[in-house]
Amino acid sequence: MHDSNNEKKGVGKRIVVAITGASGAIYAKRLLECLTGNGADVHLVISPYGRRLFLDELAIEEPSAENLVEPSLAKAITVYPYRDVGARLASGSFLTDGMIICPCSSNTLGEVAAGLGGNLISRAAAVHLKEGRKLILVPREMPISQIEIENMLRISKSGGILCPASPGFYMLPESVDDLADFVVGKLCDLVGVPHQLNTRWAPESAPEP
Repeated sequence: MHDSNNEKKGVGKRIVVAITGASGAIYAKRLLECLTGNGADVHLVISPYGRRLFLDELAIEEPSAENLVEPSLAKAITVYPYRDVGARLASGSFLTDGMIICPCSSNTLGEVAAGLGGNLISRAAAVHLKEGRKLILVPREMPISQIEIENMLRISKSGGILCPASPGFYMLPESVDDLADFVVGKLCDLVGVPHQLNTRWAPESAPEP
């Protein structure tokens, strides 16, 4: 049983994070910072297009634990090869508190919906579904086709959670970072990792109409 004080800090939470090729590297990097900064143990898989995403959008040529979070937090991240379907993430015996695919490409969405397991991301996703653990997908594409809608519905019916990268504006964001924090805060809430991001709606502070 986890210590209650540790639970409040996110300590002891074991979260799988997968990063694929949909635009949104800022979400992925901020998510890793927030999870590790609040005590979570992160198990990371990056697809080849996910790696290219970091280069194209954040000028990070070789994404690694050391250059995605602060050096003091890098030890909280274990990185796995994308093609290693024999890694422990591919087994239901490896206990986790959830998996987040952020961002989730339409291709990965289709693989998860079809139950494929040809790489470690889709295999780990299939494991989370069969074990009844939280699987959260963060699609960012827009507009979306009926094929993608049907894939989302299939995943939802199987127990997955679709959490599109759709930031709210009621917090009056002043920067792109504020928008990213809104999405990341929602993801942390879904896996039970506490955070200090400015995402809470407080209607008592709203001006009178």
